[in-house]
Amino acid sequence: MSLTASIGSVAALRTSRLPPDGLYEGPRELRRLAPGQPDRPYTLFDVVPLGPVIGAEIGGVDLTRPLAPAVREELDRALLEWKVLFFRGQHPSSAEQRAFARNWGELETNPLLAAGDDPEVARFDRSSAPSFENVWHTDVTFRERPALGAVLHLREVPPYGGDTMWADMAAAYDNLPPEVRARLEGARAVHDFVPGFARFTPEERLVRFQDRFPPVEHPVVRTHPATGRRMLFVNTSFTTRIVGWDQEESDRMLRLLFQQAHVPEYQVRFTWRAGDVAFWDNRATQHYAVNDYAPHRRVAERVAVAGDRPR
Repeated sequence: MSLTASIGSVAALRTSRLPPDGLYEGPRELRRLAPGQPDRPYTLFDVVPLGPVIGAEIGGVDLTRPLAPAVREELDRALLEWKVLFFRGQHPSSAEQRAFARNWGELETNPLLAAGDDPEVARFDRSSAPSFENVWHTDVTFRERPALGAVLHLREVPPYGGDTMWADMAAAYDNLPPEVRARLEGARAVHDFVPGFARFTPEERLVRFQDRFPPVEHPVVRTHPATGRRMLFVNTSFTTRIVGWDQEESDRMLRLLFQQAHVPEYQVRFTWRAGDVAFWDNRATQHYAVNDYAPHRRVAERVAVAGDRPR
């Protein structure tokens, strides 16, 4: 080959491909507020963001005392904007935890969970085997009206591990490819309590509740009733299939949608200290309790606020 031919030739790039439905690198749209919503300051307490779109520590609010109406209103705005709020060193009693949660509506209980000293407070007392942990999920989407939110109080923490993570499902929706968003328009999915609870609950106990909690349908993409933002509303624990799709197509799409909670840019991770409280918007998030602390003990108590029918 002549020198001229060698200089003039261009090597061809080899052919390659990624598996369908992979997660791709590149810029992501990280938008904390709804379009057109102003970014206003908070005046009645301190807000320390833990990330660009989700999670903030709140300072200057005592959860053991009644909230003034103006504080409650500003906390509600913070919840809608940050999706999960953290309060350090509060140590509320069960009655105080319930009273705080009632600022957002009536409380609900889940008969499949163990109760604490107060029957309206669920207790998660863990030391070894994982249970209702280490899976991304949104609480009780198997109900016709899933919870609005939840208030979680860590009473006892292990010497290491036991963090909880939350993911912003509005950011997850915003970053779906346009063709996927178009495909999901109007789609509905079935949610069932059996898959999530069958991992840790005897079958005879589940049978007793299957008539009380029949499978329900919710939109795959719901609209937040307060902010108007669109967000993914499917999760690994309870979503079984997309209505009207063949099983293979449904499984493939749900795998893609379940993956979105795993994107770090949409997440916040919180390391607990005893007495800390988290309050999250269950309509807008998924969460994951990290089970990495065995054989140490972790004791958490949760109060849930009743929600609306997803639309």
